[in-house]
Amino acid sequence: MSKISSVFQDLKDKNQKAFIPFITAGDGGMELTLELMHQLVDDGASIIELGVPFSDPMADGPVIAKSHERSVARGYGLVNVLELVSKFRETNDTTPIVLMGYLNPIEMFGYEDFANAARSAGVDGVLVVDMPPEESQELKRILSNSEIDFIFLVAPTTTDERLKFLSQVASGFIYFVSLKGVTGAGNINVDEVASNLSRIRKYISLPVGVGFGIKDGKTAKEISAKSDAIIVGSVLVSIVDEFSNDKNKLMSQMKEKSLEISQVLR
Repeated sequence: MSKISSVFQDLKDKNQKAFIPFITAGDGGMELTLELMHQLVDDGASIIELGVPFSDPMADGPVIAKSHERSVARGYGLVNVLELVSKFRETNDTTPIVLMGYLNPIEMFGYEDFANAARSAGVDGVLVVDMPPEESQELKRILSNSEIDFIFLVAPTTTDERLKFLSQVASGFIYFVSLKGVTGAGNINVDEVASNLSRIRKYISLPVGVGFGIKDGKTAKEISAKSDAIIVGSVLVSIVDEFSNDKNKLMSQMKEKSLEISQVLR
């Protein structure tokens, strides 16, 4: 059983749901990201999702896209993110880390070399937002050989046929995009989310996390009644941006928001 699967099983046994915060690695500097990772764990994170800086984050909305720009401007990329995970692992070997990014840096790295480096660093899962599942078999095989989960996005528009296919290639958990469009957009319709999760579970037995548009404890609690995890990104990235010049304020605001969400999932 992978580290990610073990976390979900443990939470299920306790009748709890996972809190999965997203931050972009290197936004504000790698040292700040490392501190935030440890604080997020202290504040209830079950799994941490790290955005890998990329120059063309086409699937992300303005808030997260700008965080990529800021990190790329500092010169950060995939190698730096793997170094960051290694540093995190020096004092935390239990919290799963998922890298969320785009295919180009992985292709430039080379699938085999990337998988080996990710495993050595302590990465537990990878989500490649612009890789169609139908083209993922080679990377899936290589990641599986390195005992790294391959996580996929599912949208409201995902067909039943693709869900059937995803059931064969996905592992760890499914990331359900609760809204059409890019990250950070719109408001969630809880009934529509529930209907989509029921459809997903007809074909896929993995835990399902819901992301996009979850900004507060109230929404997190409503969505968690139907899902296995709550994934929160844009609102946390906004805090990093707004308080980048006041570290103490940044950390306190991040703690407040994280606790607001994580406590309703317990």
